Amino acid sequence: MEAVKNKTYVEDVNRSIYDIKDKVNASYKASRGLTSGIVNSISLEKNDPAWMREFRQQSLKIYKELEVPVWGPSLEGLNMEDIVTYVRPNTKMQLKWEEVPEDIKNTFERLGIPQAERTSLAGVGAQYDSEVVYHNVREEVKSLGVIYTDMESAVREYEDMVKEHFMKLVTPRDHKFAALHGAVWSGGSFVYVPPGVSVEIPLQSYFRLNAPGAGQFEHTLIIVDKGASLHFIEGCSAPKYNVANLHAGCVELFVREGARLRYSTIENWSKNMFNLNTKRASVEKNGTMEWVSGSFGSRVSYLYPMSILKGENAKMEYTGITFAGNGQTLDTGVKVVHAAKNTSSHMSSKSISKDGGCSTFRSAVVMGTEADGAKCAVSCESLMLDSESRSDTIPVMDIRNDNVDIGHEAKIGRISDDTIFYLMSRGLSEADARAMIVSGFAEPIAKELPLEYALEMNQLIRLEMEGSIG
Repeated sequence: MEAVKNKTYVEDVNRSIYDIKDKVNASYKASRGLTSGIVNSISLEKNDPAWMREFRQQSLKIYKELEVPVWGPSLEGLNMEDIVTYVRPNTKMQLKWEEVPEDIKNTFERLGIPQAERTSLAGVGAQYDSEVVYHNVREEVKSLGVIYTDMESAVREYEDMVKEHFMKLVTPRDHKFAALHGAVWSGGSFVYVPPGVSVEIPLQSYFRLNAPGAGQFEHTLIIVDKGASLHFIEGCSAPKYNVANLHAGCVELFVREGARLRYSTIENWSKNMFNLNTKRASVEKNGTMEWVSGSFGSRVSYLYPMSILKGENAKMEYTGITFAGNGQTLDTGVKVVHAAKNTSSHMSSKSISKDGGCSTFRSAVVMGTEADGAKCAVSCESLMLDSESRSDTIPVMDIRNDNVDIGHEAKIGRISDDTIFYLMSRGLSEADARAMIVSGFAEPIAKELPLEYALEMNQLIRLEMEGSIG
């Protein structure tokens, strides 16, 4: 029995690079908990305009009215009275990398952010705890009229545009943690791509949470105007502590007529993190929204990117993968609303679970009465690496139009001992055989990621195979 277990054993994701901690050197920390006074102090620290101060207080009121979700994984261990909702690092936002404080700079250097900027990115924003500490955009991108800045700057410099769109797709009443976000949000990115402009190389924001017992609540707002295109990359990580951390960010994406947006995310949160993120896109006529998602960290995740296909011929594609190890419950999936004629969506999800980890895929498809000719295909595949792990698929379909085409398929399996034996008979070591099977399973996702993130994902899933026998 031991030999069988060894044949199919795969190491946990190696998180050593992400678990390096910096000494907390904050210039300001909010008190623990969540009160009107704390929310007001955050607003004052950020010099919010009057409408934003009022919005925060109204969101707090809604937060107190709403109940914690009970339909998903347990959130036991998350107590808002213990969470610090705002930690400002001891630096202002810098436009030159050399001016970022050494300790923060070293963290991002270890994570490869400056190198990625130099080699393959049009612009980078780096957030540390609650604020963006570095931001830079290539001059050739600026010259196209592209706006890429932190959300605090956007609230001041592009106030009318922000006010028109901010938390209009994801409203505070959506759920309790959306309301929490509305009350205490800080940091994040604002992007506007003018009509007809194609940004040929990606923009990237990286979110690093360092402080123990803190929350991160960044807000990302992207508007890709008529006929424009953009690829935006989001990376997230945090070191492991023995206290709960919370991530409740919000992403709002507006894809105008004929525009295209690809939004790629790799999340490497630590296993003390509750990841309760909300992402939503509005897609107009002939627009295309592409989601690429990799979830490898956190203690508990609730993550379901949603697309509203509101214009004729609007399209959405979702490609995602999760890796749930010991002590992790990753509840992820995707939602789509077909609200116009000839809209189409395709969702492809893969999950890997081991050592008692739990992966759940939820899909929600709504075919509205106006969705004549709409098409939707949902596919999810799960690979369980031992008998202690769990994988569930929970599809929901709300079909209000007979003239639509919709399908769902799900597959759950384990690494076959026969396959391991066959590969070893062809000259591969047991570790290489395991690595080949797991990497082959994940390969369709990896090829959709930018090169440096594909390499990172392969390392996260595969490395430490050697020496795992026994």
